[in-house]
Amino acid sequence: MTAMLSLSQLGILRNGMNYDRKAAISGCKIIGVADFGSKVFPDYQTLQEIDASIVSDDDLLHDGDILFVRSNGNKALVGRSMFIKNIHEPVCYSGFCIMLRPNCDIVLPQYLFYALRSPFCRRQYSYSQQTNITNLSQSVLNSVIVPVPSYAEQKKSAKILYDIDKKIENNNLLCSELEAMAKTLYDYWFVQFDFPDKNGKPYRTSGGEMVWNKQLKREIPKRWDVTAIGKIADNFDSQRVPLSQNQRANIQGTIPYYGATGIMDYINDYIFDGQYVLIAEDGSVMDDSGHPIVQMIWDKTWVNNHAHVLQGHDDYSNEILYFTLKSIPVVKIMTGSIQKKINQDNLNNYLIPSIPRKILCQFHLLMKDAFEKIHQLELESKELTKLRDWLLPMLMNGQARVE
Repeated sequence: MTAMLSLSQLGILRNGMNYDRKAAISGCKIIGVADFGSKVFPDYQTLQEIDASIVSDDDLLHDGDILFVRSNGNKALVGRSMFIKNIHEPVCYSGFCIMLRPNCDIVLPQYLFYALRSPFCRRQYSYSQQTNITNLSQSVLNSVIVPVPSYAEQKKSAKILYDIDKKIENNNLLCSELEAMAKTLYDYWFVQFDFPDKNGKPYRTSGGEMVWNKQLKREIPKRWDVTAIGKIADNFDSQRVPLSQNQRANIQGTIPYYGATGIMDYINDYIFDGQYVLIAEDGSVMDDSGHPIVQMIWDKTWVNNHAHVLQGHDDYSNEILYFTLKSIPVVKIMTGSIQKKINQDNLNNYLIPSIPRKILCQFHLLMKDAFEKIHQLELESKELTKLRDWLLPMLMNGQARVE
């Protein structure tokens, strides 16, 4: 027997913290809208922190909590949710979020999380149901009706969906570890210049001769030359075509639509097919070290006008290009007095050491398997995501059952 209960019967809602920028110091990790993206679970390693002295116990998240985007200028983000698990340190959440703490005596938190992501429930609190409103209120959420079967059925349905998302999370973690391994080798060879010399020993550490280069204003290995990004890669800047939110809504599909920092949507059309490297165009989008956000993409994709699209050539593989772009200081390639942008000419003209062909090929051979594995894992995660999204509504509305 499935009961139809309002969310107000299934848990307690609480808005997140509002805080001054001056409080943005180390102390307590905080989840904000920027941390959602397409994630199902939080990535605690990438969270910013605020002053712990202004955080009360009531502001802290617990395992099993469900977090929603409450307010954002981008309507598509409002209502996105994440499931909180494996908290080992204090974590709070911003005022642009709403936390739901399920009543575990009535409903399994994992089940409630997936039920609220099902089309039946999602439609009830979707921004599209609230004319000209870009906020998700507690009153709207409290009125959402949720199908609640027996605890045994909840557990079965939630487990299969949760296991799929755990596998996707594990794939993402392995991809990160493989990339970190590749980045370590790249730095060792092309930042420290300890690539294998003719005797197979680290070049610089073994006494390889270094010479001062006036153009780069640094030492580089003797007999190395200088080149520019535009000489080692094609920049497909003119093909970056934006789609409005309404246009994307009319062509929903399975092909990823990329923005500056990741996948924004899935549509049924594409403008790129193959392997490319993306670099965020917005000069304010950078990592903690001041380097640009760079992404590797494969297969059919659509990229909007907030990311440059490049492809390596002349023995410079996309893997080399990827790490090279990630090492450029953003301030050296951006322009503009008000809104800083990574200018295409600045990017193309940025000078780098010209790596000898033999060494390029050696690095590519070593990294080829790692990046092929990353590609395979991403493809697997994409298929798992499609399976989860197909199963989710069927399990939640009773069309499918787990035996």
